Amino acid sequence: MSTNQATGSSGGHTTSSPGSVTLGPGPDSELTWLLHRAAQRMHAAVGAAAARHGATLRDHIVLSALDKTQGLTQIELGQALGVDKTTLVAELDRLEKAGLIGRAVDSRDRRARIPFLTPAGDRLRAEIAADATAAEHAAVDVVDPALLGPLKEVLYAIIGSTEDPGSCI
Repeated sequence: MSTNQATGSSGGHTTSSPGSVTLGPGPDSELTWLLHRAAQRMHAAVGAAAARHGATLRDHIVLSALDKTQGLTQIELGQALGVDKTTLVAELDRLEKAGLIGRAVDSRDRRARIPFLTPAGDRLRAEIAADATAAEHAAVDVVDPALLGPLKEVLYAIIGSTEDPGSCI
């Protein structure tokens, strides 16, 4: 065991000096642990930004996806977000009831529905996005700005274009 790592490589306790223990991951922790903890931090920060507007992180993600990927059917939207049909339909039902989205019949398949932002939904999305951007900037303020572009490229490469059964919401 290294002198810097007091527990397993998943994270845990790190020792910074004799007699002092800091809880949390260290720079030599497993990549999965580090990515998970970073995602938790970002979820908390952006979730708090959404909550200030009476919304949830899931609301923010769905509203943002509808803004960025207009014209997707509910099934396509679910695939893009990595969300199962039941979870997404419940979220869309809730957003529609709140007047934040509408749903149109897909001209290619009348059984399919295409969710879209209403003006109220777009206003809420924009308000949350401004606060979420500020929260993201605050969270990465400790990172050298020159490293952020390469970090995003690495994360995008890890994500790749494969279908992921996991959910981002």
